[in-house]
Amino acid sequence: MSGRTTALTPPEDAVPPVRHPDAPAPGEPLGSHYDQCFGCGEEQPHGLRLAATAGEGVSVTATFTVRPAHQGAPGLAHGGVLATALDETLGALQWLLRVIAVTGRLETDFVRPVPVGTELHLEARVTGVHGRKIYSTATGRIGGLDGPVAVRADALFIEVAIDHFIDNGRPEEINAALADPDQVRVARAFEVNP
Repeated sequence: MSGRTTALTPPEDAVPPVRHPDAPAPGEPLGSHYDQCFGCGEEQPHGLRLAATAGEGVSVTATFTVRPAHQGAPGLAHGGVLATALDETLGALQWLLRVIAVTGRLETDFVRPVPVGTELHLEARVTGVHGRKIYSTATGRIGGLDGPVAVRADALFIEVAIDHFIDNGRPEEINAALADPDQVRVARAFEVNP
């Protein structure tokens, strides 16, 4: 994507991303990382309920339908909702690397309006890794992966320890997530940006 800022361009000594051997297979749904997540959680009545799927290499695809609760201007998606969809899709990439990471920077381009009722199709991929920094890019298209581009983003994620969430989250939610008897769900609750 042209116009990228230096902060979002991997440095020359960045390494190509490597898909973790235990990452979900291409085509496998990633599911919600936390049921209360505004981006992908099933328990959020006005959330995006974004559904992500593992792609080839270190890439994911995702979809979400813009609902009336997601409006900014009458009949159109709020720009913040579209940025959230991009951020959530980019965050899902961390599951393929099997790291815990948070958004450090997100630069978004709004290319065209997205009407309520639209199914937005998103693609994201990691472009480079440099130490704890993970560089990535995403595109959202209207009507299908070959439809017109509506939004784009470049991002920098920073790998963190689980203590980042434990030290900064509200204790009631942290304790509830940690107390879940399903250890896969516990691990997934802390796998991407909050």
